[in-house]
Amino acid sequence: MRIYLDHNATSPLRQAARTAMHAALELHGNASSIHGEGRAARASLDASREVLARALGVIAPMVVFTSGGSEANNLALKGAPVARLIVSAVEHPSVIEAAKASGKPVEILPVDREGIVDLTALARLLQTGPKALVAVMLANNETGVVQPLREVSALAQKHGALVHCDAVQAFGKIAVNFGLLGVDTLSVSAHKLGGPVGAGALIIRDGLALEALIQGGGQELRRRAGTENVAAIAGFAAAVKEKRLEIRNLRDELESKLEGVVVFGAAAERLPNTSCFALPGLSAETALMALDLAGIAVSSGSACSSGKVAKSHVLAAMGVAPDLAGNAVRVSLGWNTRAEDIEQFIAAWSRLAARRKAA
Repeated sequence: MRIYLDHNATSPLRQAARTAMHAALELHGNASSIHGEGRAARASLDASREVLARALGVIAPMVVFTSGGSEANNLALKGAPVARLIVSAVEHPSVIEAAKASGKPVEILPVDREGIVDLTALARLLQTGPKALVAVMLANNETGVVQPLREVSALAQKHGALVHCDAVQAFGKIAVNFGLLGVDTLSVSAHKLGGPVGAGALIIRDGLALEALIQGGGQELRRRAGTENVAAIAGFAAAVKEKRLEIRNLRDELESKLEGVVVFGAAAERLPNTSCFALPGLSAETALMALDLAGIAVSSGSACSSGKVAKSHVLAAMGVAPDLAGNAVRVSLGWNTRAEDIEQFIAAWSRLAARRKAA
C-alpha cells in the first residue's frame, strides 16, 4: 500500500465529506430558485455557510464561497479599494501573480532567514504612499512557518492599510480566528483539510466592499456571481467539522531521525504537519523519484503546475543557497497519517541517504 505524505498539496477526501457530498448531489434545485427544490439547495448552502462562519469566528454574511483558495486570493487583491499592494516575499503564487495582474503598484515585504516577515521593513513601507493592502499568509505552504499576523494587522491599522491573509494551509491544522487575527479578508480552501477540490471561501470584514471579479447574477450578495457548487460546499463544511490535526509528535519523530539534513524554518513556529528539509548532495528530483518508486508520495520544496521540480521563491527569499534549495523535500502529514507511515518513510529515506553517501 502506498504512503501519501503530500497533504499540503491536497489532502485525500474525508469520509464525512464524501457522505455529505453524496447527500447534497440529490438536491437538484438551483439555490437561487424559489420553488421547493431551490429552497432545499439554499438550506444546504446556508447550513454550510454557518459551519464555516462558526469555525472562523465570523457571521455568515461575511463568508463568500469561491472555487478555491486561488480565486479567493484573486478577489481579495484585485477587488480591494486600495492604490497599492505590499506582498510578502514568501506568498503563494496565487497571491503573487494576482498582485502582478492587479494593475496596482506592488512592493515586496522581505523575510528573515526563518521565513518570518520583517516588521521593521513593513513599518517603513507603510509610512509613505497611498492606501495599501498588505498580503501576508498565515502559514507557508512549503515550510509551514507561521507568520505574526496580529502584529502585521496592528501595524497596518496604524497606517490605515488593509490586510489580506491567505490561511489556506493553516485552516484545519491550527486555530484560525478572523477577529483575533485582525485582518480584513482571509482565504480558505476545502481540499487542504480533507474536503473536495473546487470549493473555497473568502471571508470579508463586515462593511468592506470589494469589486467583484465575476459578473453576472446576484449570488453571494453580488460579490461572486455564478450558481454555487452546493455539493462541494457541503463536503467542505463536513470536513471543517472534523477534528483538527494533532500530529505534531509524528512530524517531530520524523525530523529527529533525519541525520545530516537542514530543516528550513526550524527555529520558527511552524504548522504541526509540515517539514521542509534538504540533505546536501541529494537533489530533490532524485529523492522524489526514489521515494515514489518506494511507494511514498512527497513533494519538493516547490512544485510547479507541470509537476516538475521548480526553484523555490520561498527558500530564495529566506537566503537559502540555490544548491541547497534545489535539494529541498517537503513532507506534509494529514488526517490519515499513521505512525507506521512515518516509520516506513524514515526507513526509505535512510536507504536513500546511505546510497548517496556510498556513491
